[in-house]
Amino acid sequence: MTQAQWNAVSDYLTDMLAPPDEALTAALAAAGAAGLPDIAVSPAEGKLLHLLARTQGARTVLEIGTLAGYSTIWLARALPPDGRLVTLEYEPAHADVARANLAHAGLESIAQVRTGAALDLLPQLAEEGAGPFDFVFIDADKKNNARYVEWTLRLTRPGSLIVVDNVVRGGAVTDETGTDPSVVGTREMLDLVARDPRLDATALQMVGPKGHDGMLLARVVD
Repeated sequence: MTQAQWNAVSDYLTDMLAPPDEALTAALAAAGAAGLPDIAVSPAEGKLLHLLARTQGARTVLEIGTLAGYSTIWLARALPPDGRLVTLEYEPAHADVARANLAHAGLESIAQVRTGAALDLLPQLAEEGAGPFDFVFIDADKKNNARYVEWTLRLTRPGSLIVVDNVVRGGAVTDETGTDPSVVGTREMLDLVARDPRLDATALQMVGPKGHDGMLLARVVD
């Protein structure tokens, strides 16, 4: 199949099962107006995250990598009114756009955007006793994916679900000789997850408007 066919199928499924609403459309428009990179999850992926969090019965969510808050909106909407979502964003300008988008969506009382390097903010969350989080979505710089998973294990509980985005890298994840930091970091994370007895995981390839990539799903076990 071609990229055009993937896009057509994705558009069809999105129109049928994950149609946009005003807040989601506004979030993407605000991201574009602010010059943010077009790397948010697709609508179908956002709906998948939403359904996973709801199926999980999540009351607390941790997101690593906010961008403009598009995926954050999908996740926050899966929570009950007294639920709590913490999302970590490195770029202050991106965090400002995300906060505005979450406020526009009426989710500012549920979702908190923290600004800074995730590897600095995650220890702070641990010190605060912020966990355990029921659901974690990791979609930040890929070179640190393994470190993010390691910290996530300190902030979750048996039964928590961890989702890591962009684990296929257009197929480059199979290249064990590659030097791309994003591929090296992704392979390191996959190796960690495969070896850690506290995690039961799988990963799926996906195709669509974002090209050829995939997601890892890992459940924290006793």
